Amino acid sequence: MREYINNGVRLGWLIDPHNQQVEIYRLGQDVDILRRRSPSQTSPTRSGKDVLSGFVLYLAQILN
Repeated sequence: MREYINNGVRLGWLIDPHNQQVEIYRLGQDVDILRRRSPSQTSPTRSGKDVLSGFVLYLAQILN
């Protein structure tokens, strides 16, 4: 994924359902790693922000 970012991709999500983890790569930023949360917490979401305007990734089924 780092190679994609180094070549100009502005946003990438590396989804690992086996380990219940999502790595979010953004151009010029540190990697944001989301891991499984406790059942009492609200499931996280991530938006595409300025790259995919209006797109929201719902992580409930990945990180449950």
